Amino acid sequence: MSQLPSALQVVFDQHHKPDAIFSALLPPLCEVLQCDRCFLMLRNPSTRIGKVAYCWRRKPDVPDMTEYQWRQEDEWEKEDPLFAAALNGKPSVYVEDVETADATVLNREFERKYFGHRALIHAHLRQDEQLWGILQPAVFGEPRVWSEGDRAVIAALEDKLAPLAKTYVLEGIKDEG
Repeated sequence: MSQLPSALQVVFDQHHKPDAIFSALLPPLCEVLQCDRCFLMLRNPSTRIGKVAYCWRRKPDVPDMTEYQWRQEDEWEKEDPLFAAALNGKPSVYVEDVETADATVLNREFERKYFGHRALIHAHLRQDEQLWGILQPAVFGEPRVWSEGDRAVIAALEDKLAPLAKTYVLEGIKDEG
């Protein structure tokens, strides 16, 4: 596992509960990656209920993806190759340009309709061979080449965030039960 930039490591040093970490992490992550928006979708793999629980935007004209209610997934993998890849344990996907990406990688119309971004990282947060969340930094308006440094940051975050995503979801179920 690679080392996180100090702006991100400090979040893990100062916070210990998933909610506090997730809330504090997205703004500096967008700065480190120079993104316009980053959101974290969390889900229960057993019930297939999830929501975008956290979203940070650089500017107010970038769509806010935050969802305040848990909702049933609608077999998104049938329409969204990125979600299918995440469910099937494939590596995270780095899309440099939604407009030129292969149809086997993403559904262009789906991305335009629901997300509006031009480039994105679809980071899969998997724990115990199950998908607990997706971290999605994105850029609007122009393509973006994701550097090796960007990829190293995401790989380190996947390792740190996956168990926290699982804890958050399972604690949420207990709190609601």
